[in-house]
Amino acid sequence: MRISHVFLGAFLAIVPSAYADVASPPVLEPLKQQAQAAQLSAKFLTRYSYKPVPLDDALSAKIMDSFIDSLDPDRGLFLQADIDSFKPDRNEIDDAIKHKDLKIPFAIFNVYGKRVVDRMDYARELLKQDFDFTKQEDYSVLRDKAPWPQSEAESNELWRKRVKSDWLRLKLSGKADAAIRETLDKRYANALERAYKYKSDDVFQSFMNAYTTAVDPHTDYFGASASADFDIAMKLSLVGIGAVLQERDDYTTIRELVPGGPAQLSGKLAVGDRITGVGQGHDGPIKEVVGTRIDEVVQLIRGKKGSVVRLDVLPADAGADAAHRIITLVRDKISLEKQAAQKTVLSVKAGDATRKIGVITLPAFYEDFEARRKREKDYRSASRDVAKLLEELKQEQVDSVLIDVRNNGGGSLDEAIALTGLFIGSGPVVQQRSSDGKVVVSSSEFPEPIWTGPVGVLINRGSASASEIFAAAIQDYGRGVVIGEPSFGKGTVQTVVDLDQMVRNSKPAFGELKVTIAQFFRVNGGTTQLHGVTPDISLPGLSDPTRFGETSYDNALPWSEIKPADYAPANTVTALLPTLQGRHDARVASDPEFQRLLEDIADIKAQREKGTVSLNEAERRKEMKDREARLKSRQGSDADDAGDDDGLNADERSLSADIAMEKARKNVKDVLLTEATAILADEADLQEGELKAVTQPPASATGK
Repeated sequence: MRISHVFLGAFLAIVPSAYADVASPPVLEPLKQQAQAAQLSAKFLTRYSYKPVPLDDALSAKIMDSFIDSLDPDRGLFLQADIDSFKPDRNEIDDAIKHKDLKIPFAIFNVYGKRVVDRMDYARELLKQDFDFTKQEDYSVLRDKAPWPQSEAESNELWRKRVKSDWLRLKLSGKADAAIRETLDKRYANALERAYKYKSDDVFQSFMNAYTTAVDPHTDYFGASASADFDIAMKLSLVGIGAVLQERDDYTTIRELVPGGPAQLSGKLAVGDRITGVGQGHDGPIKEVVGTRIDEVVQLIRGKKGSVVRLDVLPADAGADAAHRIITLVRDKISLEKQAAQKTVLSVKAGDATRKIGVITLPAFYEDFEARRKREKDYRSASRDVAKLLEELKQEQVDSVLIDVRNNGGGSLDEAIALTGLFIGSGPVVQQRSSDGKVVVSSSEFPEPIWTGPVGVLINRGSASASEIFAAAIQDYGRGVVIGEPSFGKGTVQTVVDLDQMVRNSKPAFGELKVTIAQFFRVNGGTTQLHGVTPDISLPGLSDPTRFGETSYDNALPWSEIKPADYAPANTVTALLPTLQGRHDARVASDPEFQRLLEDIADIKAQREKGTVSLNEAERRKEMKDREARLKSRQGSDADDAGDDDGLNADERSLSADIAMEKARKNVKDVLLTEATAILADEADLQEGELKAVTQPPASATGK
């Protein structure tokens, strides 16, 4: 068995449907290796998890509930009669897994597939009628706790309101009835078509996700494709042609060309081009891929470095009958630079001085484990990239450095430790307690920090795991100021287990498990588990802790505490916090952009808590006018238009319009980042004042 790098049967009857004449999706059945993988996973999880959970009737019920909820989170597809038909097997999944029998989850999924077809066909039928938008009706947009429809008539009424809501959104954006019918018919047809493309791997991945998260919120199963995506995310590279692809109207469409990749360097491909076929090598047959799932097309395009792939391409904006062209490309290693650490320098006024603040945005704690294992000299990692950026910022003579780890969900534990070392030098960073109660202290081994000046860490609810280790260590050492909203609250450590290697299987068949093996604690003895990292200076956020974060899981580990590690706090910022807080409060109170943000957040939270939208056109138009009036009262708020609702899904807009909207959203001023850099400018100002006070010679020495 190899443990790799640490991270953070009964027959189920289908209820008769009024739409039985619609062709049912294919009946999916489990594969032999999937049943073996489930059994292997169970053997490992019941023995080696941090908090082993027995695979018994109680867990079986949780697995079924989780699986059903994952398929129908808004409770608008299954009928109550379907749920009742599943109940006899609610306590049988544990025995089924042990006996390598996956008929139960596959039977549930086959009912789900038929329900998708039923509901999409009914939604398309509804488009043939007109809707009365003068009636006083509401549509519930939060149905995860609602009961399932008791009858088909109740389901029909639910879907009538859903289609009416979709129609009204498009109507409010200015679209005519004919265009609305065409857009929604295509939307529901695409959803229906997806139901016919499901494969047994999809069912098994969904089922295993339900099983693993029932054991622990952060335990996961990776099938072959999920494992490949995980590896790519960690090492920020893959072998391919360097194109970001998107499925649009049955075509695999080029959305973006990666600079320096084979596709961009060839000069033969452009954004909007559609890939209709893929061939291997210089003379292999070209397989048509129109209507093929995009993940399958991606697998055909990826391959070994230096190998040849041929693409049959229909040029952007050309008609379906236009001439195609065949393009030959040589696959190469593609670096995902957009997901790597990046820096920028901002000038910020603080008192009478203008401060230069270096901002390093870190989307993940990535590390190329394979290259590190091979001892390659220049292997890629988050801490190595940040170290280079810090050296560049020193050359640019910045006054402070802000590390932005908002929405950074974690990654390599070693990288979190190394990143902390860039700012503290050597010393304990995190403590780990294993299932046997043994505590190990992990330390940074850097003899000296790379950056000794003022530092801050910007966090939000999406900052989790390794991000929390880093932010907590900076806070416990008093090394910098932590700014933002309370973080996610994930205080557990995972490792990846290769199930094939565990049973010495020569060919990959069983996938991998990401298993919780330890809980981490701060050097001060506390943990980020459940509570997260509480910022030194709070900024507003949009997150709902009941739906996002560790507190949203009913099986999350509780908060706990152990003995503090032996560490020496720097306390370079601790004494400054009251003054920083006071300056922050005074600044945001008179900052119109910050106050507008607070208004918008309050408005969004109120809408979320309401949980319903009106289906009355007059009411909705009044809401729109009120919003427009609020925006008009804001000078220079044109960027707010980036948030206007056009009622379309991303793949329903023209590609150029969707890219423009995405760009507009990115260009909206980041008010929270602006305030965070102002706090860092204050920190530099105050630390410089302290330094002058310490180095100022005594009055007697100056003769005064």
